[in-house]
Amino acid sequence: MGPGLFWNFPPKAGCTVPQSLLQTMLMSRMAGMKEQQFTEEKPLLPEQRGVDSDMVSPDKGEEASGGLPCPASPAPLNHPPPPSRPTHRWHVIARHWLRQTRRRTSGVLPESCEQLMPVGDWKEHDIETPYGMLHVVIRGAPKGNKPAILTYHDVGLNHKLCFNTFFNNEDMQEITKHFVVCHVDAPGQQIGASQLPQGYQYPTMDQLAGMLPTVVQHFGFKSIVGIGVGAGAYILAKFALIFPDLVEGLVLLNIDPNGKGWIDWAATKLSGLTSALPDTVLPHLFSQEELMNNTELVQSYRQQINNTVNQFNLQLFWNMYNSRRDLEMNRSGTVINAKTLKCPVMLVVGDNAPAEEGVVECNSKLDPTNTTFLKMADSGGLPQLTQPGKLTEAFKYFLQGMGYIAYVKDRRLSGGPVPSASMTRLARSRTASLTSASSMDGSRSRACTHSDSTEGVGTVTHTMEVSC
Repeated sequence: MGPGLFWNFPPKAGCTVPQSLLQTMLMSRMAGMKEQQFTEEKPLLPEQRGVDSDMVSPDKGEEASGGLPCPASPAPLNHPPPPSRPTHRWHVIARHWLRQTRRRTSGVLPESCEQLMPVGDWKEHDIETPYGMLHVVIRGAPKGNKPAILTYHDVGLNHKLCFNTFFNNEDMQEITKHFVVCHVDAPGQQIGASQLPQGYQYPTMDQLAGMLPTVVQHFGFKSIVGIGVGAGAYILAKFALIFPDLVEGLVLLNIDPNGKGWIDWAATKLSGLTSALPDTVLPHLFSQEELMNNTELVQSYRQQINNTVNQFNLQLFWNMYNSRRDLEMNRSGTVINAKTLKCPVMLVVGDNAPAEEGVVECNSKLDPTNTTFLKMADSGGLPQLTQPGKLTEAFKYFLQGMGYIAYVKDRRLSGGPVPSASMTRLARSRTASLTSASSMDGSRSRACTHSDSTEGVGTVTHTMEVSC
């Protein structure tokens, strides 16, 4: 080996590193400098090869030994000290090792929902509202007059458990990169939330809806397109009824617009006394078939609900959801002074889902000229988890019908996957001529998006039920 590789340090009471260990460290370091070559490392400029604050100095024994307390010592006579090396090479080695480790483990299934959310540029906020603090996770910034995509999860879940599978879908990421995305967690339901104090009065469903204008104002959103599941769908629908000018469209999964009767309320109370809270909530989320088969998804979510959601806080949210009142909306012409959602709505439910009857009931209360009813086969109780690809395609056509996304070209031309026949029917159901669109009420008109074909995208002319 070259001269100066081994240094003979004189013994001193303050030195805690054996000489053999230090020599081994230096040998490993010198060997690594010769063998590790990385393309991303920039060559040193001539002026950087001199004295530098990050370079090893004989006056800094602790830095030379990797942070271990060892005093400096001069080099032996007739042997010049080895040339100083910049310590940033070790950071390059660490980054390279971490990148290789990630590549090797990229196909491993996550063990918890903490690993599901990509780090990216998601930012967490705690927003003070008239009815308490609200935890919000946001990505991106408002883009012109485009609405923000705002989500609200179901009871028993949070934004990670409810929406990560859906938003991590590759096609969904292609859509959301053009919008700011905002996930809202109900009070005390986010992962790692501290337990709410004893005697805390949990906000009512109306108050939970009343928190959202503060979120919209806080981030400067012009309007939103809401995606809600179960309790979250109820909250977003209530929000749209109270603040119609802030909502451009709604995608409501498993919504039940009716409050619980006394019999249902008593049955829920009795179930809560005889079963653990996760087992009480699961029948609200999954179909009976899924529960009977005890599928892997059900087992996973039973564990996640039990381990990642504060049970005391969940009980408060669960009780408040079961105490909800009927959504005060009716289709125009059915009752005097009928009030219903004014924005385009897409209702989604899985076949045999526990909320199927409620979604059908909600469909009967909405304006058929701007409502789409999507019933998804083989999707169970949570279509956004079991069929994220189909739901993404439906959402794409929903935005297209509102004029916020360009016409989706047939991917058969590029050799990619072809939309299913049911999704094609959904697209056609949302297609209308410009003449018929202009004859509609113009109070909430949307800019039409043209395609290369002769078809234009306008206002939905009728309710379309699609089974896929």
